[in-house]
This record gives sequence, structure tokens and C-alpha cells, in this order.
Amino acid sequence: MCELFGISARGQVVLNDYLKEFFSHSTGHPNGWGMALLYGNAVNVEKEPVPAYKSSYLRERLRHRLSAQQMIAHIRLATRGLVTYENSHPFVMRDRSDRAWVLAHNGTVFDCPALNGYIHEQEGRTDSERILCHIVRNIDRRTDALGRALDVEERFQVLDDVMREISSRNKINLLISDGELLYVHTNYADSLHFKRLEEGIIFSTVPLDRGKWEPVKLTALLAYRDGELVIQGTEHGQEYRDNPEDMRMIYMDYADL
Repeated sequence: MCELFGISARGQVVLNDYLKEFFSHSTGHPNGWGMALLYGNAVNVEKEPVPAYKSSYLRERLRHRLSAQQMIAHIRLATRGLVTYENSHPFVMRDRSDRAWVLAHNGTVFDCPALNGYIHEQEGRTDSERILCHIVRNIDRRTDALGRALDVEERFQVLDDVMREISSRNKINLLISDGELLYVHTNYADSLHFKRLEEGIIFSTVPLDRGKWEPVKLTALLAYRDGELVIQGTEHGQEYRDNPEDMRMIYMDYADL
């Protein structure tokens, strides 16, 4: 599995120590790294299809102060798609209202026909990017139906519906941002944790220090603004549990069978 890191805070938080520890895990997740810093509707994405621990760019980047109010970071252990820039997380798309959406995924889609139609639309070949395509297209359809941009509750409802749709039989650990809210979802036990800060909240696949980290609530979409939980979605109950047959499918993909 990949690893995720994210933050939602009231103001800028210096993240160098957390990110140095996070990216050090790339020795076991060597198939690329990336991070997206969000400034309202503007997004700065930095990523490479190389191990984070080998990246001279990232090493130099973390020598200098790196702070953010909202960001998403990722280190990849590939299960779908080759090790290329296009397949590196996070992914970014804009909806019909020109709102930027950012997504990073830790998990695998084993069976979800609703995502198959995006194979020729996406830039890369990952199941993760197809999730973002599906979210944005559903946002667009709802926007067209209403004839206006969606408000916070309406955007959340679209994502809540998508999480319930795609979680069955699939490992769906996600950090998603629309520039205003940070959406958090996990349906796989012990694979996403949070730590409260004075300024907000941080998320990581595994704890990054000896502070008080807690598991993220399973099988329900959560939305944070400025470090505070503002909306909680439907408890869909579709927890993913390891299945040997699912892993056999991945091995067959990599064997080109």
C-alpha cells in the first residue's frame, strides 16, 4: 500500500519535521512521491516518479521552511499503473465551475464498473486517477442540473454518494481537497491516523512521532475546514478486509496475464 499525509489548519503550520519522517518511509514505497500545497483555489503540485529518499529536489526542498494551511502528500507503492509522472499522486482536476480538486489514494480498486469509462479520459493509468475523474464528473452533472456552482453541503453530498458507490470490495483510503474542505475517507482498518495540533489536525497512514495519534473513523466520509470537522457523511459499513483472490488479481496484472 501507499502512504498518505495531509493537514487542515487555521493558519500556516511548519511541516518539515513531519514531512522528513513521512518521506523517509519511501524506502518501502519507492514508486514515486508528491505533494500538493493548496492556496484557496490555487494548487502547487510537486511530484516525481522516483523514490523520495533518492530525490535531490525533495531533499533540497525540505532544507528550507515548508509551511501550509492545507496540503496533501503521498508516497507510492504501485499496484495499478507504471512508475511514471502521470501515475504519480496527487492528481488535480478542475470542475465545470473551475474549482480545483486534488486527490491522493492509498489502496486499490479491484472491482468498480462505474470507473471503467474513464480509462481513455485520464492522463495516466491508475485506478486512483479514475476515482478523481468520477468525482469531478459527478460534480459537473450536479452543477449542470442546478445551473449553478455547488455549495459546501452539495459538494459533500456528491462525494458521500461516490464513497458509498465505490467502497464495496475496494480499498478506498483517500485525502481529497476542493480548496475549501479537506475530505478524509478510509475503509481499511489501521491505515489512516490523525493527530490534533493547536492550529488544526494532521493525517498520516502511520504515526510520525510519539504524540497522540488516533485511528480515523472507518467507512464514513469526513470533511474538515481550518482543522475542524464540519460534516460527517453516511456510515456505509463497507469495510475492506484482505482477500487473497484480490491480491492474485494484482499479481496477474503485473505478470501481464
